[in-house]
Amino acid sequence: MTDKASAFHAFFEQHHSELARLAYLMTGEASAADDLAADALTEVWRHWSRVAAADDPAAYARGIVTNLTRNWVRRRVRERHGLLGLTLLGSTRRDSEPDTPAVLDVRSALRRLPHRRRACVVLRFSFDLSESEVAKTLGISVGTVKSQTSRGAKQLAELLGGSTGEAARYGGWEAAR
Repeated sequence: MTDKASAFHAFFEQHHSELARLAYLMTGEASAADDLAADALTEVWRHWSRVAAADDPAAYARGIVTNLTRNWVRRRVRERHGLLGLTLLGSTRRDSEPDTPAVLDVRSALRRLPHRRRACVVLRFSFDLSESEVAKTLGISVGTVKSQTSRGAKQLAELLGGSTGEAARYGGWEAAR
């Protein structure tokens, strides 16, 4: 095995489960998470010299995962809108009551957050990254990380029916990890 292949193999072994977990928390679907983690690692391999030269190769890989999940979510939304348009033609009925079981489920609540907010919240609270590490991973400023994390935590608390502290403590962060 070449040095390049050995280095990538070590990176793969060390970070695969973390990347799959990140993809799962971003999408809420295990099968999609596995595929997205594999796609991200394929991209890491394709650009290994650039990744290996990065200040933080794991942050580089996390950035790839968040970009891939954003595209995955966008495709799903477009597909659902298309299906809804076909099945609900002429229907103006809207449910005004929230789906309480879905709101209480942290994974469901996470899926309701806009992509960047979700990424900031997941990377900060589930992966315990610092604000600067999240900023580096997502290619945004630390100020943006702070505001998006704050808004995301507040939105999660509202979705979960409690305060921000309760959302993190009782909302299942440990279960979502």
